[in-house]
Amino acid sequence: MRLVSYHQHGGPDVLRVGEAPLPEPGPGQLLVRTEAIGVNFIETQLRADAAPFPSPLPGRPAGDVVGRVEALGPGVDGPAVGTRIAAYGVPAAYADHVTVDATRALEVPDGIDPATATALASTAQVAWSVLDVGRVAPGDTVLVHAAAGAIGHLVTQLARLRGAGLVIGTVGSPDKADFVLAHGAHHAVDYRRPDWGDRVREITEGRGVDVVLDSVEGAVFQEGIRLLKPLGRLVYYGFADAGAKVAQVSMLDLLGLKSVVGTSFDAWNAAAPDRAAEARRELTRLVGTGELKVAVHTRLPLDRAAEAHRVIEARTQLGRVVLIP
Repeated sequence: MRLVSYHQHGGPDVLRVGEAPLPEPGPGQLLVRTEAIGVNFIETQLRADAAPFPSPLPGRPAGDVVGRVEALGPGVDGPAVGTRIAAYGVPAAYADHVTVDATRALEVPDGIDPATATALASTAQVAWSVLDVGRVAPGDTVLVHAAAGAIGHLVTQLARLRGAGLVIGTVGSPDKADFVLAHGAHHAVDYRRPDWGDRVREITEGRGVDVVLDSVEGAVFQEGIRLLKPLGRLVYYGFADAGAKVAQVSMLDLLGLKSVVGTSFDAWNAAAPDRAAEARRELTRLVGTGELKVAVHTRLPLDRAAEAHRVIEARTQLGRVVLIP
């Protein structure tokens, strides 16, 4: 089978397609033939050795996989062979076959397009989780950073479905504004402009926002805290603009009854398993009915994985970048 890997850190061209033996599912695992692989931003950082944690070699990018179960490992009762599943955080995901922990498998209806279904593996669940952690309630004003991205465009829609009164999406370039407005945001703001925070204050008539959902960090982090109303919450769940340096929070910034909470998808799943299971069921329904629209920016064949990384690093994507084996 084909497998994409890299043996040195660097630009997208270090990704190579090679032949590898068919993996065997171990205890608690499934063997899955892939139909689509969602490409995540963190893998571009790991490949470049620019993440704030180690990136060992050789590297085999992980990802969100949709495919059909072909075999069960020891001790696995299901899902049955032939079942279509989505799974997140799959190691060595850029491949024709992968092994998946059965506990991470979510059954996917046949009527959902494979590329669209990759969102059910993680990005839609992450979107749901950050809204949960931020305790977004009806009437809230919500600021969503990177609102045109694979997660961001789902967050804006889900915030509206939860009854948020005002959703402001930030973008890294003006040409993404129309996309963000079409996917749930009431306003779009270019966070690369030095006065972007003033624009948010203008939109909110000086009141600020109840919740900031920050997957960018970098230059927008401190301003996000300043934009919070009293009792406002900033949810930190990514570092797309931070490189290897993680932002620091001054306790003085929080004296205005403001809070910052960090979250990850695995932490949320572990802390709230019943809520996570409920979210998976509801997200599958929403995607199946079209109430939650998953934008697929591009579908590329497996042997063009380097191009997929270039698209993400260029910050031009609108929604998901997906590899099709």
